[in-house]
Amino acid sequence: MDHITDRRSWLTIVAFAALGAVTQLLWLTYAPVTSASAEHYGVSETAIGWLANVFPLWYVLLAIPAGLSLDRWMRPTLIVGAALTALGGIARVLSDDYAAALVGQTLVAIAQPLVLTAMTPMAARYLAERDRAKGIAFASAATFAGMIVAFLLATMADLTAVLHLDAIIGVLAGGAVLLALRQAPRFASSGPSGGLSDFLAAWRNPAVRRMCLLVPVPFGTFTALTTWGQPLLEPAGVTADQAGILLLINVVAGVIGCAAVPVWAAQNNRQGRTLIAGIAATTIACVLLAVAPSMSVALACFVVVGALLLPALPIVLEISERAAGDAAGAAAGLVWLAGQLGALVVTGVTGVLVDAPTWAFLLLAVVTIGALPAVPRTRSAAVVTADSI
Repeated sequence: MDHITDRRSWLTIVAFAALGAVTQLLWLTYAPVTSASAEHYGVSETAIGWLANVFPLWYVLLAIPAGLSLDRWMRPTLIVGAALTALGGIARVLSDDYAAALVGQTLVAIAQPLVLTAMTPMAARYLAERDRAKGIAFASAATFAGMIVAFLLATMADLTAVLHLDAIIGVLAGGAVLLALRQAPRFASSGPSGGLSDFLAAWRNPAVRRMCLLVPVPFGTFTALTTWGQPLLEPAGVTADQAGILLLINVVAGVIGCAAVPVWAAQNNRQGRTLIAGIAATTIACVLLAVAPSMSVALACFVVVGALLLPALPIVLEISERAAGDAAGAAAGLVWLAGQLGALVVTGVTGVLVDAPTWAFLLLAVVTIGALPAVPRTRSAAVVTADSI
């Protein structure tokens, strides 16, 4: 009977992970074809950029409310997120104009924190403790896989066809989650949850605060490299097409890393050392890009960043989930908020240096190595006490 229950729980996690991937797919629909989209709608490329930029802005606003809502009403909150995701995809094809695209993107942007912040609460409520690191790693990898699909679809079909296909995928993913959530969580919270008490409990937890200091680095450095990689590498002779390949390889390496590295780290109590390895490797990669930029160096560096830095996210989420207990949703909201703020700040500052690639890459190296003091000093980072802060 236990193995049947485990299987049903994992099917629920798979459906949830697919929905997370779809939020990324819809988010990045226009990013790979910015110029073509601007011409299609008759607007500027800056306007097309806002179809993606609304996402981090809404995430910053909704991360904590989403976490609190997930702690108290996890399934209803996730159902709302699934419905908004599907409706956002549909809205974009109801009219072939920029206004419809912006409305659709806004709906999905509101849905994204309701969905992605649920990674740790879903793992905590549906999976046995031994499987939670696997569940968080799987959902994280699926989320980044959605980015890969967005880039691939952009190269395989025109914008209109992609929008219709996205809408169909969004409806299917939303429907799958509605069906999967008919199964009640296996593990209920030990007491009343949600509200200010959960937020305060999460914030007062030293492990959660430490993770909030750490997570802006993987978010910030990765987002800055993906946003500004092409113009920063252009003076070294890297073409736009080559930069696109680099970014795709970076995300593919990240998917593989997120699926494998956090699970290994949790099973061997090596979360802290794994985080240190990812930070150190990324720092070295940024220095190499600053002093010896080229296509071959960038290829090696982007693979390292994807494979070793991106897994920091599921590791941080797993540490926060173990430490926060019933306030896992509030803790996840704080972590995601810190990550999104880190992405906005680091990407913004790096953008100021876009015409000075050497200094931009050196800045990213300094930012990355600056995360080392936030890495837990315990042998097992799964539980961090006040003594280890």
